[in-house]
Amino acid sequence: MAQVRITQVRSTIKRPKTQKLAIQSLGLGKINRSIVLEYNPSIAGVIRKVEHLVKIEEI
Repeated sequence: MAQVRITQVRSTIKRPKTQKLAIQSLGLGKINRSIVLEYNPSIAGVIRKVEHLVKIEEI
């Protein structure tokens, strides 16, 4: 599978708890923090929940 770089670009302040937990499960939590993960259906679902808070780049 392909790898993706996920970067948090917006804050989780005043966001629903499910979105905050999704950001934590990706390993993010602070703005401009990035992580590289294997792209699979479970990661795709988490990204879909918070796609307005993150930037996704295919590596």
